Amino acid sequence: MGNARALVKRRKAIRNIRKITRTMELIATSRFKKAMDRAAEAAAYTRKINEIVADLSQSDLTFSHPLLEQPAETKNVTLLVLTSNRGLCGGYNGGILRKANSELKKMKSEGLNVTVDASGKRGISSLKFEGISIENEFTQFEDKPTFEEVNEIADRYLADFTAGRTHRLVVAYQSFQSAARQSPVVETILPFGDLASDETSASGVDYEFLPSPEEILEEIVPAAFKARFFKCFLDAGVGEQIARMVAMKSATENADDMIKDLSMKYNRARQTQITSELSEIIGGAAALE
Repeated sequence: MGNARALVKRRKAIRNIRKITRTMELIATSRFKKAMDRAAEAAAYTRKINEIVADLSQSDLTFSHPLLEQPAETKNVTLLVLTSNRGLCGGYNGGILRKANSELKKMKSEGLNVTVDASGKRGISSLKFEGISIENEFTQFEDKPTFEEVNEIADRYLADFTAGRTHRLVVAYQSFQSAARQSPVVETILPFGDLASDETSASGVDYEFLPSPEEILEEIVPAAFKARFFKCFLDAGVGEQIARMVAMKSATENADDMIKDLSMKYNRARQTQITSELSEIIGGAAALE
């Protein structure tokens, strides 16, 4: 009887856990759909503005912009690592951190002076555990980062790059291509010229500038960088919710399997107990005859 009671208690505990994982799966699904809509809306704008920047950077204009030019030397590099504040999202954070650590080792082997910034409590704690010094920490971002919050960080990176305090900005995050395809990547987004040539191709469009090419370029290039930078945070938010949705779905399915297995064990234990009780009754009746 003791074994059957233990199985009942364990099955009840797993059923309670299953309720939690199922609820978290549904919440992650809802948040994923909202985050994906935001990322999709930003993707079209980012893609178009990058095309314009690519056209301008590859045209025969007599002017340029500091964000489109390669620095005379690349010595100081900033690595920004985007992770989540919460766990229970499978290998989401682990994949990003492995990419970031690999890139960090590579850059240090090249003799570069690397400054590490980190967003997300999970990434911050992991990097500190590995003894990596973090210059700036950001924990205010969840699955719905606002442009105003991200813009504050973008302005600082723009100021550092323009002043020559950093020569390259590299971001490690979870890139979102579709609901079935995400992957951790490390991308250089400053100088911005690299991104423009990698993601877009010149369309050969002839532009007429009003009021002047210099004023327009002064506005559009920083705006293009900020849009691309913001999309990194949006992609990270989508990737986190997808990873949590998949992890909780797997946990719910595992709980179902465990409940089924425990139910079978309980039934066997109960059958054994009933058989034993019947044997005792029959034996007692036979002894009275």
